[in-house]
Amino acid sequence: MEKFGFETVFKMRAVRTLGCVLALLASLALSIESTQENLKSITFLTNYVFIGRHAPFFVGKEKGFYREAGFDINILPATGSAFVITALEGSQADYGMVEAASLVRAIAQGASVKAFGVYMDQSTSGLASLEPYPTLESLTGKTVAASLTDSARVILPSVLAEGQLNESTIDWLTADPGVYFSLLLSDRADLVTAASDSDVPTLQRIVEPRGRTVHFSSFADWGYDVYGYFLVARSDRLKLRQEEVRAFATATATAVDYAITHPEEAARIMARYSPALDEVTALAHWKGSISAMNTAAVQHAGYGIATQERLQRSIDFVGRAFEFKTQVTPNDLYAHGFLP
Repeated sequence: MEKFGFETVFKMRAVRTLGCVLALLASLALSIESTQENLKSITFLTNYVFIGRHAPFFVGKEKGFYREAGFDINILPATGSAFVITALEGSQADYGMVEAASLVRAIAQGASVKAFGVYMDQSTSGLASLEPYPTLESLTGKTVAASLTDSARVILPSVLAEGQLNESTIDWLTADPGVYFSLLLSDRADLVTAASDSDVPTLQRIVEPRGRTVHFSSFADWGYDVYGYFLVARSDRLKLRQEEVRAFATATATAVDYAITHPEEAARIMARYSPALDEVTALAHWKGSISAMNTAAVQHAGYGIATQERLQRSIDFVGRAFEFKTQVTPNDLYAHGFLP
C-alpha cells in the first residue's frame, strides 16, 4: 500500500508538471505567434544573384536588426537594376537596391521610384575579359555580353559618350547573367559585364587552373564618377509610410555597420544563404564591397547620405548619353531624411 501510494503521488505530480510545461509552451507559442503577427512582411530585391555585396541584408535578417525594426524580411535575387525598378513599380516588391545610372534613366522615363539612401558610395561595375582592353577605343568592334536589364546597358553608353564615342562601336550580346562566364571562356563574347567585388574574384578562380588571367576594366577608371547603388522604393511609399521607410533604412545602416566590423561573420552568414558561394569567396566579395562603401566621403559625411552636388553629377553624366523625356533634378532622384 505504501509503495502503491508513493507511485500514485509521483504520477499525479508528474502529470501536473507535464501540464504546467505544456501550458508554458502553449503560452510561449501564442506569444511568438503574436509577435510574428505584429511584424510587417516586406520583400527586398537585390540587384543580382546573391553575392558578397548583399551580405548586410542577410546579416540584418540573421542578427534580428530587421525584426527589431518591426519587419519580417524576405530577400530575393534579381537579374539587374531595371528588373528591380519594374518589380517595385508593379508592387511585386517593397524595397530594392538599384545602380545609380539605371535609376536616373528610369526616373527620366517616368518611373515612380526614388532613392532614400546610398547603399554603396562608389561603383564597382566594369567589364571583365581574358584579354586586356585598356582604353575605350580598344572596345571598338568587340562583343559585350549583358542581360537586357543589366545596369551596364546604361553605364557603358554614358561612359562612351563621355569619351566622345558612340554606342554603335560595340556589339551587345543579350545573355542571362548565369552564362556570362561560359560565353567568355568559349570566345563567344570578348567581354562581359562584371563587378570587381564579385564577378572578378569568382572568375579568377575558374580561369586560373586553365592558365588564363582575368582583366578588369573599371567604369570608374573611364570617368564614371557617380554613386554606386541606392536603396530605393516607390515614391508614394516614401510619402505615405515615412516611419516605415525610416525604420528600414536605419536597420539596414545598422546591418552594414555590423557587417563591416565583422567581415568574417558576415561572409559566413552570406555563404549559408547562397549555395553558389563558399565562405572564402564570400569574404573576398565582401571585402571588395567594403572598400566601395566605406570611402573617405562616407567617413566624412556619414553612411548613406547623398549630397546635391554628386546627385547632380550622376544626372548630368547619364543625361549626356540618353535623351531625357523630362528633366531630372536631385530631388526627383533622392529623398533626404530617412537615414540617421
